[in-house]
Amino acid sequence: MTIKMDSLQDIREKVERGERLTFEDGMRLLTSNDLFAIGQMADSVRRRKSGDHVYFIVNTHLNYTNVCYLDCKLCAFGVKPENPRSYTLSLEEIERKIIDMKGKGFTELHIVGGVNPKLPFSYYEEMIRLAKKHLPEIHVQAFTAVELDYLARLSKISIEEAIDRLREAGLGSILGGGAEIFHPEVRSIISGHKTNAERWFEIHERIHRLGMRSNASILYGSIEKPEHVIDHLLRLRALQDKTGGFDAFFGFAFHPENTKLAEEYGITGETTGLYDLKLLAIARLMLDNFPHIRAFWMMIGLKLAQISLYFGVDDLDGTVMEEQIVHDAGAETPQMTPKETFIQMIREAGRIPVERDTLYHVLRTY
Repeated sequence: MTIKMDSLQDIREKVERGERLTFEDGMRLLTSNDLFAIGQMADSVRRRKSGDHVYFIVNTHLNYTNVCYLDCKLCAFGVKPENPRSYTLSLEEIERKIIDMKGKGFTELHIVGGVNPKLPFSYYEEMIRLAKKHLPEIHVQAFTAVELDYLARLSKISIEEAIDRLREAGLGSILGGGAEIFHPEVRSIISGHKTNAERWFEIHERIHRLGMRSNASILYGSIEKPEHVIDHLLRLRALQDKTGGFDAFFGFAFHPENTKLAEEYGITGETTGLYDLKLLAIARLMLDNFPHIRAFWMMIGLKLAQISLYFGVDDLDGTVMEEQIVHDAGAETPQMTPKETFIQMIREAGRIPVERDTLYHVLRTY
């Protein structure tokens, strides 16, 4: 009887020895159909890094405006000011929302919105000050590198001054969004007006040099090819080698509904569960210097997020409230998941639920 050898055996041996995987290794993994073997490898790395702990956070989102002049084809959230769906919250409205958050156990306020050229820089400073005034203990994680880049440009100030002023107002860390796909061949199509990859990295490196933290992401499932995904992961790994400032990596699965990109390129379906799991597992294998891999349940659903705990994931993100960006793109997941659900999901998977803050300080182990 002939025994068929595992075609990924040499990669498995590298993983077991703790050796760094190459671009070629990543390509073989991403084009392999052996999801079980990939998941096993990723799970072994997850165990080495986090043991049986699975993290979650009690947080809430604030999407302060959907007015955006970038007009990215991948986005269903941003609209022009004349669109009847457009909105921009006044500082008074924001303050009321923040006051309503009091006493609900949130440890993180996640702020992200469109690039609205009508808003002065002082608007963003005051928004953060209001959060810290009414919720002094909350960690404000706000703005992608793309938002920061355009806020500085529109206000005619340096990115250094922009970061310093927002930090003085109470900014704790920045978001990992806006990464999309770094390779220019894809990026120029899906988000041509958006900050380029080099500037995205420059801003995150500046944040890290200041002692602040950030996260990193990818938008997958549109028109990218396997080589673009692996290139993306390796660029993130290279910056992490330099700064060590990334806490977690997560993926945004492309939701085609209501986007120009889907219309122009005939994209009719969402990513499959198998591909979602494969991407997270390969991220765990390629990003050997990232502490955490996070499943963004709002994108892939709670059930698949739970299964991802066997594919290298050790973080289920947060409770979230009033999220608009993903849902405008057609996501049908709930707006909020209570922490009791996370605890149950994690325990069912045979893991230990850990409530964390933004910077991964343990608040409670269940």
